[in-house]
Amino acid sequence: MTGPSPTVRRRRLASELRHLREARGLTIERVAEQMEVSSSKISRIETARISTPPRDVRDLLDIYGVRGEQRETLLTIAREARQKTWLDAYSDLPFVVAADMEGAASSMRIYSAQVVPGLLQIVDYARAVIRAIRVDLDQDKIERRVELRMSRQSIFTRDDSPTLWVVFDEAVLKRAVGGSEVQRAQLQHLVEATTVPRVTLQVLPFAAGAHAGLDGGFTVIGFEEEADQDVVYIENTMSDLYLESPDVIRRYNLLFDHLRAKALDPAHSAEFFAKVAKQLS
Repeated sequence: MTGPSPTVRRRRLASELRHLREARGLTIERVAEQMEVSSSKISRIETARISTPPRDVRDLLDIYGVRGEQRETLLTIAREARQKTWLDAYSDLPFVVAADMEGAASSMRIYSAQVVPGLLQIVDYARAVIRAIRVDLDQDKIERRVELRMSRQSIFTRDDSPTLWVVFDEAVLKRAVGGSEVQRAQLQHLVEATTVPRVTLQVLPFAAGAHAGLDGGFTVIGFEEEADQDVVYIENTMSDLYLESPDVIRRYNLLFDHLRAKALDPAHSAEFFAKVAKQLS
């Protein structure tokens, strides 16, 4: 499941093409006219909403006068952005873009306000969550989503696994998702996760009062290469939201710093997980 992420490559290509157009003082309408395509297509290319064929990238680079090594680099990125991955088998499901980004991430910072994040869920907990929020799905469709969620966790078996830092609202630990036995098993799994290298877990207790995460949960996904802009991911029932503005990224990183500063330290958080699990038994 390693290798270049088509999603991340598509985002980088979109950013580079947009910067090239702006640097040359061209409007989207002018470029679309020269390409003999619609303005909306150029807009979708520059916002990474479509995968751009290398042929179209070559035409754009001709318009922008890009030659030499920069041209070859961008064409390579264009080809990588269209590569097939294991996620293609789940292309009809939501959150596939997020899963692709996770596979390329160097770091993930998560504030969990409602449920345990998918990357840390056990099978029974994941099944209970999906069944609760997707009451319209039959069992086969639920199981397929569970399968994808479990497959995403394989990134932590890699030598180059990303760092994961999660701050849990206390409500996440006290809510008996799937019943007390499932919740207890999930909490025990979190206790075990506290011993995993590159994983840091903290609890934000009710006693902390008002805090920076009252708007809800979020994930900040970071990438090793400077050219790949970090992204804020907010998960919803039917879809997902990606925020990429540098100002927005800075704001959410600041929010996370305030949350982890107000939370219990990792050692006391591990004790908290174990204490709640014992109460459930």
